[in-house]
Amino acid sequence: MRYCLIGCGRVSPEHLRAGRDHNLEIAGLCDIDPAQIDLNLGFAKDFLAGVPVYQNYKKMLAAQRPELVAIATPSGLHAQMALDCLAAGAHVIIEKPVAMSMADARSIKEAAKKTGLLVCNNLQNRFNPAVRALHQAVTAGRFGKIYSASMRLRWFRGEDYYRQAAWRGTRALDGGAMMNQGIHGIDLLCWMLGEPRRITAMTTRLAREIEMEDLGLAVVEFRSGALASIECTTLRYPDAEESVLEINGERGCVRLGGIAGHVAELWRFDDASPDEENAMRLKYAREPETVYGSGHGMLYADVIDAIKTGRRPLVGIDEGARALSVVLGAYESSNTGRTVTFS
Repeated sequence: MRYCLIGCGRVSPEHLRAGRDHNLEIAGLCDIDPAQIDLNLGFAKDFLAGVPVYQNYKKMLAAQRPELVAIATPSGLHAQMALDCLAAGAHVIIEKPVAMSMADARSIKEAAKKTGLLVCNNLQNRFNPAVRALHQAVTAGRFGKIYSASMRLRWFRGEDYYRQAAWRGTRALDGGAMMNQGIHGIDLLCWMLGEPRRITAMTTRLAREIEMEDLGLAVVEFRSGALASIECTTLRYPDAEESVLEINGERGCVRLGGIAGHVAELWRFDDASPDEENAMRLKYAREPETVYGSGHGMLYADVIDAIKTGRRPLVGIDEGARALSVVLGAYESSNTGRTVTFS
């Protein structure tokens, strides 16, 4: 399967490794700054020998005619690039968020339906082993009625991070802590609890010299009646970072933590065997090598299989749009001081 990558920044090694490990034919790389390829993809120099490099993704699409394209560019560029890739006949993996507006998300969905092509939003944390085990417990009904949940993304991103590129932290191209860093955990909340009904939020900018928030707090009511709290910040004290997802129900409680939500810190159910919690805590005790987790390879495997079989990917355009709607709802609530109800 012919594969191209648009955007060769920080996250691009995860995409390239996943493509390589699943025997995709790397047909082209694109970045407006070719130096990014040497900076971030130097580890694969031998593997990439002879692969053409472009600064214009439209020229790459026309010349290489890929079957699958991954878009790993600033968020505000995702929608138009996805539409162009679909028009060129390529299935698309879009880094989170899928777009920056619901109108753009709908346009991508309509284009995918019209062309019959697949769109995947790169919310790879769904594939983390501990997360999948938690979702299996939810779908098996082990929690009984779920009462509440919480998602806390507390990371440190200093001024040097935001100064790496002019688009970081901007309204048009990036968003803030909820859109950029927190959307993974927000997607997981929706995956576990279902459709959101309404949200009340406050966001603020306390320390970083950016347009958007470096701290956002929200409460979401889901259609099931469950309530969930959300905290997303890039102001965590260094070396004390955490990403936590907790589900609390009438018959069980689970908390995943660590720096990227990979570690089973609490695992208790009414129907658990005496040693289940210890076994799960031992099984899911290791932190990932990077905050990106271990899900990219499994996400690519899912997408490739979905293309071959014609089924929907696990994280399609609808799932990406739902997570986006929660973030945008939080922003609207914070801006207006009102609770936002989802349609």
